[in-house]
Amino acid sequence: MTTPGFLPTHVVPPGGLPAWEAPDPSYPTVALDALLPVQLLERRGDWGRVLCANDWSAWVDGRLLVAVPQDPPAAGADAARTADPRPLLARAEEALTRYRNEAEALAAGHRDRESFRDHTKGLRIGVVVDGESLWLFDAAHERWVYCDGARLSTFAVGDKPHETPAAPRLPAAAPAPEPTRVVAEPERGPEKHRPADRRPADHGPADHGPADHEPTRLVPPVTRDE
Repeated sequence: MTTPGFLPTHVVPPGGLPAWEAPDPSYPTVALDALLPVQLLERRGDWGRVLCANDWSAWVDGRLLVAVPQDPPAAGADAARTADPRPLLARAEEALTRYRNEAEALAAGHRDRESFRDHTKGLRIGVVVDGESLWLFDAAHERWVYCDGARLSTFAVGDKPHETPAAPRLPAAAPAPEPTRVVAEPERGPEKHRPADRRPADHGPADHGPADHEPTRLVPPVTRDE
């Protein structure tokens, strides 16, 4: 029996979809069949509450739902979030360039292992290209997406849905190189002579530290017999 006015907005992916009674992994319910048409009613972070044609609803991982093509928005209407692949491709290209630069610096001896590890910390890249098909890792949302050249769709996720998704795990910016500091060599003035050791007559010989050289030895002259 189909609910009157039921208009599907998504379909379940080909592999089916686990479902829950509430947006909580502790309350599983009957899984949804593959390619089942559903209507997305509500979103809470990664969670999505869907309505089936028989008026039964459940919570699912909204990231995995496959959107049903809709008519284009009217002129002037607010466009929905686009699945344009170019921003994600640009971030992947930037991360790959950064890694390549750091690897070249390591090979040239400008980086040691510890600094190489620090400069590449947080970089996460995943790209698979097979002709017109592209699989791309979206590190900000912990998911793999599929691209046919025009739009993205979620292919797989790395964790269970969250009502309040964690902040995106983006790589830290590369540390700025330290500025070169030029230290001026101190000027040397004319060498000053040490004053002669002066001591009162009624004092004994001055105490001196260890000698810097061997003491001078007086050798008597050698006489030759004529």
